[in-house]
Amino acid sequence: MEAKVFEIKEYMVVWRQLELMNVNGITARVRALVRCTGGEYTLDVYFLAEDSAYPEPTYDVPNKRGYMYLNIRDIGPFVDMLRNEKPVYGHLRGDRPEWMSVTTGKEPVGEGEL
Repeated sequence: MEAKVFEIKEYMVVWRQLELMNVNGITARVRALVRCTGGEYTLDVYFLAEDSAYPEPTYDVPNKRGYMYLNIRDIGPFVDMLRNEKPVYGHLRGDRPEWMSVTTGKEPVGEGEL
């Protein structure tokens, strides 16, 4: 299976009151979606209600789309990273979906805010 790292150039935040979404037989209780895009690649990060079941992350290789599922309480730090860090990368992992991630680039220790 393929692995792809891409630089996230844009993101969009979508809030939901509550959406029930079936993912591979698991009912996820979606509260928000952050869509991260870079070129032809997209990573949709779904933020789920506290009481939701959590589907496994997946990478749809032909369509160049990844899907991750996090707790709604993590949305603040996640969006803060997208707003304030550069560069930010999406890691799509078909070989190890559990390693799918969003990361910053390397930064010197003690860099602080500019």
